[in-house]
Amino acid sequence: MAHLPTDHSDVPIRLFKSDFLEFFSHISPIAVVIIWLPVALFFLIRSIVQVPAGAFAAYIPLGFLLGLFLWTLSEYTLHRFLFHMPVKGARAERIVFLFHGVHHAQPQMKTRLVMPPVVSIPLAAVFYGLFHLVFAVLLNAGQWVGPLFSGFIIGYLIYDLTHYATHHFPMRSGYLKYIKRYHMQHHYKTPDKRFGVSSPIWDRVFNTYPR
Repeated sequence: MAHLPTDHSDVPIRLFKSDFLEFFSHISPIAVVIIWLPVALFFLIRSIVQVPAGAFAAYIPLGFLLGLFLWTLSEYTLHRFLFHMPVKGARAERIVFLFHGVHHAQPQMKTRLVMPPVVSIPLAAVFYGLFHLVFAVLLNAGQWVGPLFSGFIIGYLIYDLTHYATHHFPMRSGYLKYIKRYHMQHHYKTPDKRFGVSSPIWDRVFNTYPR
């Protein structure tokens, strides 16, 4: 995706002619929390309730932490290879602009800083299916799926809220100041690097951390 010129206008770029479709291209971070926090809690609590009496349930915190870890890798992978994928042709450019290019064109637009449900729900379904396939079917360890998916969703929430905060909160000290500056450099200095939003770990691993 090419580095787009930025527009700091308060008027959002219109993505669809249809008012109905345009409505779903805007979302508040509060709505993301309302949608996904109950999902994460449901899978975590259900995992705890379903532990057989007397059974050793260390897999619950371990699965939750593994889910958080896997989210950080997914965050980097999606941002680098999907949101910034190289495209050819007007149709492909239009698609990439719809789900991420518009954010680079208007990085301060408050209603386009978190992932809309029309994108996040299908992605969540894909990842849940993948976790179920690997852990429940291939490894015969279905009890790991609940805490794993819960941790993954919490990781996603941390990412989305961190992303919103980097654009609209001061974040003047410590790690928060660092991650805000890091993401702003992605927007205004190195759009082909610094793909981590909540953490720079995978940029270092995959050599997209500017030296």
